[in-house]
Amino acid sequence: MYSRYFRRTPRPPRSRRPNRPRGAIRAMRTVRAGGVLLAATALLVSACSTGSSTRTATTSADAVLAALPRATPSTLSPYYNQKLAWRSCGASGFECATMKAPLDYAKPASGDVKLAVARKKATGPGKRIGSLLVNPGGPGGSAVGYLQSYAGIGYPAEVRARYDMVAVDPRGVARSEPVECLTGHQMDTYTETDVTPDDKKETGELVDAYKKFAEGCGRHSPNLLRHVSTVEAARDMDILRAVLGDQKLNYVGASYGTFLGATYAGLFPDRVGRMVLDGAMDPSLSARKLNQDQTAGFETAFQSFAKDCVRHSDCPLGGPGTSPDQVGRNLSAFFKKLDAKPIPTGDADGRKLGEALATTGVIAAMYDQAAWPQLREALTAAMKDQDGAGLLALSDSYYERDADGKYANLMFANAAVNCLDLPAAFSTPDEVEKGLPGFEKASPVFGDGLAWASLNCAYWPVRPTGEPHRIEAKGAGPILVVGTTRDPATPYAWAKSLASQLSSGVLLTYVGDGHTAYGRGSVCIDSTIDRYLLQGTPPAKGKRCS
Repeated sequence: MYSRYFRRTPRPPRSRRPNRPRGAIRAMRTVRAGGVLLAATALLVSACSTGSSTRTATTSADAVLAALPRATPSTLSPYYNQKLAWRSCGASGFECATMKAPLDYAKPASGDVKLAVARKKATGPGKRIGSLLVNPGGPGGSAVGYLQSYAGIGYPAEVRARYDMVAVDPRGVARSEPVECLTGHQMDTYTETDVTPDDKKETGELVDAYKKFAEGCGRHSPNLLRHVSTVEAARDMDILRAVLGDQKLNYVGASYGTFLGATYAGLFPDRVGRMVLDGAMDPSLSARKLNQDQTAGFETAFQSFAKDCVRHSDCPLGGPGTSPDQVGRNLSAFFKKLDAKPIPTGDADGRKLGEALATTGVIAAMYDQAAWPQLREALTAAMKDQDGAGLLALSDSYYERDADGKYANLMFANAAVNCLDLPAAFSTPDEVEKGLPGFEKASPVFGDGLAWASLNCAYWPVRPTGEPHRIEAKGAGPILVVGTTRDPATPYAWAKSLASQLSSGVLLTYVGDGHTAYGRGSVCIDSTIDRYLLQGTPPAKGKRCS
């Protein structure tokens, strides 16, 4: 999201996963992510205040994303006509290539950006439909990694039989000229920074952290930062469509990937094939409204977790009869203790578990109810045994930090894309203070921290190029928008809004918990989406699954 927390899809339940070991929380990595998984995503960061926009609109927009001309400009012909040199890569059957796109679409001659592409050809039997591009969200989740670790081998066999499964890492992400910002040690300091400041000193420390993060991004990736917008990534997808030889783009996007896909539909409505947008974002909302809505989404997910937790004997936050609100107060009290005195974790680098990392660990588990047992265990160890290792592991997984202290590019790309796409949610600490009541009302547990986390883009070194807007995509075929009623990262209201904005949007509702719905255990959801992908037949209006 437009703070330190991501929108990417969690990995699906084990019944739909390839048979290999992976931790429950890795379900939140898109492999964004984006996650995604996305689970996903990372702290949106800052930089010098001279570069940030002072616009912080808080309402939805009336502007509509305009379609691009149908004819391809002659200046872009070399990109649309390029031939990819495919080579074997990763597991058996996967091929990889590098595609070129203009760094600046307004000045194509000014240089290229090289994008990592991967595919796994349709296996048959049955007539090949075309390519199916997948994106797990983030922003910042590696689509190539997601394809190779899940989609290319874990999507339904019938879908993989009829489609070439394809992914491209968006510009600035993972293998596609990744944005770089800070070292692993610097990132440790950043992620441990207190995001619930109690006084001016702590507020200053938080602002300094945002500035250092942003300054690092500006220093290491000065040119790229201006050209990692979602609009540019969507235009790159159209080049890929043409290079693959497809007349229309077939696409499954999750979480932030829905914003990317909807943007493509708005720009190129006549080139939309079968498009699934799972865990939808609402492009008409400001960064502040998106963040506040997501804060409420995390609270909704936490309420579900709380009800489930007290039914188990190992719940450290309460027992039978304890209300969800009281569970929240108990967790908040624990966070305050950690703020005053972090606890040991046994980490090789000497990190302790403070309020910031503990909060991230809890939020990470909200993306997928399959992680709730792990969260209960981690909370029990931290609250009763003063052992923060479990919550630290959840936080590290969420931020994509490996055991050697190295961070993936997720957090850097997440900030770069989000801060370019929309004006900052807040411009100053004073604005955050004024906005706190709204966030705290949205979530008594997470509101304070998520409000302050929304300050990051205020210090970004590059001015935003985007504004909130509606997407109608007039002329596109049916677009399937999927929403989960208790989704923590992309609230259900966003799916309803996007489906209503799209001239051909069809809403499919999953009544349940967790982030995104496809491939997460609902036979109703999976069969409906599979039928649409294979036959082009969308569900009846108003269909709901559980």
